[in-house]
Amino acid sequence: MSLITLTTDFGTKDHFVGAVKGAIYSELNDARIVDISHHISPFHITETAYILKNAYQNFPKGSIHIIGVDSEFSVENKHIALLLDEHYFICPDNGIISMIASEIKPEKIVEITIHNAIISSFNVLDVFVKVACHIARGGTLEVIGKEIPAYKQLNEVHPNINDEKNKIIGSVIYIDNYGNVISNISKKLFQEIGKGRSYEVIARSNTYTSIFQKYNEVVNYNTPIENRQVDGKSLALFNSANYLEIAIYKSNLKTVGGASTLLGLDYRDTVTVRFE
Repeated sequence: MSLITLTTDFGTKDHFVGAVKGAIYSELNDARIVDISHHISPFHITETAYILKNAYQNFPKGSIHIIGVDSEFSVENKHIALLLDEHYFICPDNGIISMIASEIKPEKIVEITIHNAIISSFNVLDVFVKVACHIARGGTLEVIGKEIPAYKQLNEVHPNINDEKNKIIGSVIYIDNYGNVISNISKKLFQEIGKGRSYEVIARSNTYTSIFQKYNEVVNYNTPIENRQVDGKSLALFNSANYLEIAIYKSNLKTVGGASTLLGLDYRDTVTVRFE
């Protein structure tokens, strides 16, 4: 039996997550369900894509991923199911997949067409669950939809490169639980454009000339503990997802603050890398 994951902006206060899980168990009483996150910022497509892109690869091949963010069905927000990287995704066609699949071509995409047989105001519960359970039972995508060649593109997730190839102009796409600010500049793109040149990272009034691989690289362990004074220091690093991040060492949004609050960085703010 395939794993079914849930990624939504439903939160955990209301009944929605419990109802979706109950519907899955009603169809597949031996289902295995994993919550990736239910605390996506409401309708935040880019945040959803970032979280899911960095989570799904750790699941077994054949896993089924339900995405319930901005999922209300309309003529401009159709529903799709696709096979990508040997994983199944069921989601609205609102651009979420364009970031997840930025470097991988889907094996098959279908527009879900079972809505006419279902009267629903809660599509994740009534449509996405049926599609997921159909796939989990070994069903094919063609049964629940018609094949389509492409999905909507979310262009804002891609940084811009200037004509001289000496500048990457990116933006903030996600702020994590610590207040760390993640840009859409990947380590791969940085290396392709930089080609080993010296650089500076600019985020508002903050400039960095070193990019770390770990947060604690900012610490000089040869300095006595009482003289270090690194807590609260800002740094740039490539995070575990290999995206350029601006962080505060040992940050805490509830006490000392994080990069988002202390440096005044927010979603869509510009992060630039300038090469010499």
